[in-house]
Amino acid sequence: MKPVQRRIGALAVILLAASTVAACGKSAGSSGTSTDAASSKPVYGGTLRFISAGDVDHLDPLSAYYTPSVQLEQAWTRQLVGYLPSNNLTASTTIAADAATVVPTRANGGISPDGLSYTFHIRPGVMWNTSPARQVTSYDFLREFKAMCNPTAGVGNPLYYEPVITGMTSYCNAYATDVNASTATASAEADFQNSHSISGISTPNSMTIRFSLTQPANDFLNIMAMTFASARPVEYDKYLPDSNTFRQHTISDGPYQISTYVPLKQIVMTRNPAWKQSSDPLRHQYVNKITVTEGVSSSQTQLNEMQAGAYDLMWDTTLPTSAIPQLEAQPNSGLHIYSNTGQEAPYLVFNQKSPDAGGAMGKKAVRVAMEYAINKVQIAKLFGGARLNPVLNGAIAPGNVGYTDYDYYPTPGNQGDPAKCKSLLSAAGYPHGFTIIDAYRTSGEHPEVFQTVQADLKACGITVKGSPQQDGPYYDFLEDAPNSAKANQWDISEPIWVPDWEGNNGRANAVPMYETNCTNGTTNFGCYSDPVTDADIQAALQAPTEAAAAPEWARAGQQVMKDAAIIPFTTQDVVLLAGKRVQNLIYNPQIEQYDITQLWLNPPTP
Repeated sequence: MKPVQRRIGALAVILLAASTVAACGKSAGSSGTSTDAASSKPVYGGTLRFISAGDVDHLDPLSAYYTPSVQLEQAWTRQLVGYLPSNNLTASTTIAADAATVVPTRANGGISPDGLSYTFHIRPGVMWNTSPARQVTSYDFLREFKAMCNPTAGVGNPLYYEPVITGMTSYCNAYATDVNASTATASAEADFQNSHSISGISTPNSMTIRFSLTQPANDFLNIMAMTFASARPVEYDKYLPDSNTFRQHTISDGPYQISTYVPLKQIVMTRNPAWKQSSDPLRHQYVNKITVTEGVSSSQTQLNEMQAGAYDLMWDTTLPTSAIPQLEAQPNSGLHIYSNTGQEAPYLVFNQKSPDAGGAMGKKAVRVAMEYAINKVQIAKLFGGARLNPVLNGAIAPGNVGYTDYDYYPTPGNQGDPAKCKSLLSAAGYPHGFTIIDAYRTSGEHPEVFQTVQADLKACGITVKGSPQQDGPYYDFLEDAPNSAKANQWDISEPIWVPDWEGNNGRANAVPMYETNCTNGTTNFGCYSDPVTDADIQAALQAPTEAAAAPEWARAGQQVMKDAAIIPFTTQDVVLLAGKRVQNLIYNPQIEQYDITQLWLNPPTP
């Protein structure tokens, strides 16, 4: 599940390397400001100015997986369904119609009685900004799914679609056989896509698209709300996906269009003249222009520029932790804090395939002993304290379906119990401890996390040697399952997990983290495998509704902790800063940022 990691890894590196606090959010939770909800009458005009360190991961919505990239995509692309824009967490995780006329249900006939068929009708008036403007059709959505398996820059997470949609796997296998990745051309890819079909997707007419599923999926609408499932215009057949040429010829069906893209320097979005408010129930077009100025790597410099009024929002870098207390003390500082996050940030994972120390990490009794070792409060302090980084004792964090509050391995004040750890290790056959390797990242607070874990485990009699890893290859290193089974590679590590959406998200959370998967590229980094957990996950995936699935997800998470597959440390709050003229801030928990199609500027200066 490497594509999931791409977002997780990129986001985690940015957030933590910048010494920041991050997570997913409570509905209207904020501090130090009065502009966090709808205020007075909308103001039209002006330029919304982002300050940024880096660039998009991909500009093509098919493969873009980096949260800042998706934040922009939500302003220039359309999906069949999306989420209600709201500062109420329940509302903001509720599926709503977007380019589809209505959300399919069993009651309106959009979902078949057996839950295996979903029918969407395209909303009239959703237009491409072509010349002349033209209606977005069902064929445009089908084109996106046909492009998902391309060998150049495929869909960000194929496991959301291939196992779920009937015929998708066989279509993708045929694509891989017919079109070679090393010699692929735009015409070869377009020819395959236009001459092959996916048996589980049909377009009865230009305004209707129907999906047949391999089995009922209560989260199928959440999957369809991903920007991966955007409409794709026929013009894209002329370009290799996400190529440099593609990036200069994007076509929009949202309220904004990309007018300028200069890699690593600037992105400019302007109003899309073909967009109609009457055809878009989820977005607005309040500001005239949106600019992203790239190349400012220091989060402190970005904060200084914002406080000077030169910029309105940070795009890919969040606040320095040290600045938060001062901003909280200032009235109307523009600081906002959102909790109830879906993040495990960070957590300790055991490499259960490692042969080191007599295969100690594969022994449940050893892992249970180590559960008592860690001072979680100290870990929280490294990221700004437990108030912004609440201690976590379960395998499923708040904000995810299946979250329950329990603690199978309690220690005094969550500060560890080295005596109990040492006693249990002795009973497990290690009275004199052992030596293991911790693969840790070298950026941000990660070295200090390693040092804390090292010291806590030393108090139990365990010697921990460090294996420093650079940010870029870190997740690739953990995902290399064959390498992980070799001696002297790694035994423990402290990654971060950020689910792709909040709410009904077990497929984006528990499945990749805990379902049996020890193939190369897995994000079940420690190769945890348990038939009880797998059965609970499958029961949750096949449950008819989210409500029916929730207790199954909860049981899966509890079983993970009974097996001591991970040591959760904390979850994290999102800390955002908005410039003084930014109004009507609507927090989007799916991207952990503001919905730029909801806000306006007062005054609306250029």
